[in-house]
Formats: sequence, C-alpha cells, structure tokens
Amino acid sequence: MSELSEAYTSYVVPTYGRFDLDIESGAGCRVRDFSGREYLDFGAGIAVCSLGHSHPEVAAAVADQASRLVHCSNLYRTGPQAQLAKRLVEITGPGKAFFCNSGAEANEGLIKLARRFGSATGRHRILTFTNSFHGRTLACIAATGQDKVKKDFGPLPEGFAHLPFNDLEAVRAEADEKTIAILVEPIQGEGGIHPATPEFLRGLRELCDERDMLLFFDEVQCGLGRTGDWCGWRSIVEGVEPDGVSWAKGIANGFPLGSFWVSSKKFDERGPLCDLLGPGSHGTTYGGNPVCCAAALKVLEIIERDDLLAKSSELGNALAAALKSLASPLIGEVRHIGLMVGVELSPDFPKTERTPALEVVNRAMAAGLLVIPSGERVIRFLPPLNVDSREIDEAVQKFAAVLKGVSTAA
Repeated sequence: MSELSEAYTSYVVPTYGRFDLDIESGAGCRVRDFSGREYLDFGAGIAVCSLGHSHPEVAAAVADQASRLVHCSNLYRTGPQAQLAKRLVEITGPGKAFFCNSGAEANEGLIKLARRFGSATGRHRILTFTNSFHGRTLACIAATGQDKVKKDFGPLPEGFAHLPFNDLEAVRAEADEKTIAILVEPIQGEGGIHPATPEFLRGLRELCDERDMLLFFDEVQCGLGRTGDWCGWRSIVEGVEPDGVSWAKGIANGFPLGSFWVSSKKFDERGPLCDLLGPGSHGTTYGGNPVCCAAALKVLEIIERDDLLAKSSELGNALAAALKSLASPLIGEVRHIGLMVGVELSPDFPKTERTPALEVVNRAMAAGLLVIPSGERVIRFLPPLNVDSREIDEAVQKFAAVLKGVSTAA
C-alpha cells in the first residue's frame, strides 16, 4: 500500500471504489503517477477535462482572475459571471442562467423550478427514466432511475416516476394531472452511452406542450461540445427546444462549476419562466465565482476558436469505427455520439472475480490506458475534445491488447 493510499484509508470517508492509482500530474491527454509512469487518459475526469489536463490558456486565465478577485459572494455583481451567462444564453436560446457548483446542484435547481411552476395548480410529479443518473443529493437520487443509488437512503422525496427510456407511449400513459415536468438525459452517460431517439425527444416536447408541462434536458455529461454540438440534444434532433438545461462536468475543465439555463418562455401571468425563481428562492455561496467563470469562458472560447465541435464529431466517428473494426468476440456493441463512446462487452465475456467492466478497466490501467466503467458491462471512452488521431490510434491499440489478454487468459 502506498503512502497516499494509507492516508486515504486513514483520513478520507470511503465513498468511492477507487482504482489503485496515485496520480501526481497531467498534461493534455496524459497523466503521470508518482513514479513517472505515463497513462493515456481517455476518461478526462469523467468527461470533465474538455481541453485535457493543465491547459496553459485555462491556467493563465485562472491565475489572472485569481490575482484580482476570487470571491465576493452573490450579493454583488462580477464581470466573469455576467459574461458567462451571456455566452450560455447565446449557445442555448433566449433565457437566463443560474450558477452553482455541480451537476447535482444544477438538477436540484431544475427540480425546484418545476415544483414552484406547478405550485399554482397543485402539480409536482416529475417523470424520469430507467438507467438515468441525475446526481447524489436526496432529490437527485430520487430522480435517478437506478435502484443501486437509493439503497439505504430512504425515505426519499416523493413525486418521481421512472419510465422506460425511449418509450413515448409509457410516458403518455404515466403523465397524469399531478405531473409537472419531464427530466431526461438526451444521451444517458452513466447508464452506458444510450442516446434518445429523435422521435422520443420530439414526442416529449409535443406532450409537454399539450399539457403545459416543462421539459428539462440533463446535459451534465453530454453538453457543451462533447457530442459535436454545444447542445447534445441537437446532435440527435432539430427543432426541439427544452424549457431548462443542466450543465456541469466539461464546462470549466475541472474547476467546480455547474449551471442551469431556463427559457424565457411565458406560460402564465407570472411572467417568463426564467424569472420564476426570484430573490430568496434559491442560492449558493460559491456558485458563479469569478475564477470558475473565467475558466469556463476560456474553455468555451477555445472550443469555438479551435473548431472542436466539428473535431469532436469527426474524431468520435473515427474512434467508434476503430473500436468496431477490432471485431473482437468480447465486444457486443459500440455506441457513440461524438466523443461519447460506449463499448458494451459481450455476454460471452469470460467469468472473472470482477465484473467484466472492472476487469477490462483494471487491465487497461495496467497497460497505461485510463477508461471509465459504466455498470457491469460497458466501458466509456470520454477523451478530451482536443484529442488527436495519433492518441486515438494509441488508445485503440492498447484496448485491443487488453481484450487479447483477456481472451488468452480465459
């Protein structure tokens, strides 16, 4: 056991099933452990480091802002928060943005918005979907469609129902007079890279319009460039616009920032939806602080300047095609949109002490490749948006060697 591992065991609450790796530094698409060994990082902090590790321009923007103002609370106005809100509205559509610290908090904000919107008519139920993931707060695990995150945390807040993903008829049947909103990931990330169908997203919008319900998109993992578009859902369908969107992860390249956007649409005499959460109704101490907003502004600037939306789509297609070309009997299916790539392992994967996903992830780490498990059988490839073709080739070669090693050992 390393000294760092001993310190974690002694002093850190054991809420994570950590891999046996101590990371000291990183640059671009690579990280290094304390012995100097290098790893190709195709997890990017679980889709967080959109521009890779230690990007010099992001570091410079953060240092510059930190030298002038780090925090002054949301009792006052700061330039970076206003500039970032404007940019997010330009990306998404007419409305306003709220800033917090994480994806769970962003989804909590949307849940509160739905409850307040429905309070005038006595509606509060929110429909979500099986295999979804919306965060670790009590409301967010109640919204999440996975039983494993709920175990031993009851009783949970009521008012959520989980329906089959991509099943529009099930949603229509469940939406009753108490239902106020639908919360959906356009691409389920933690669930294993499962995209919604165009027909499903279009149908949800139509249903919400028919019944004066709100449609929320959880883009915490798929948003802000990873799919090849600023808005992940637009990589799936055109002409469908939500009433609220949550973001976090890739927004600030690792600095703790979350946000939700709310449409300016007016539903009733209370005015625009984006003004429904008035003074005192919601808040955060650190959310939207100048340093995190400066980081996010630089991230969005570089993604646009370097044409990383188009490159994400192009390189995602190349990565998925290369993984499919391995034609390994251990691969059941490869799913992707942009640089969200999921490899589902075959039901014929050899039995080991660990789940198939953990077996492959641990073997890949030993081979110098970091990838992310999802459930028992899916491996996620979530590299930085500025990954290059040589790094993709290297990752696929390492992954192929890992699969060959599994087959040989079986």
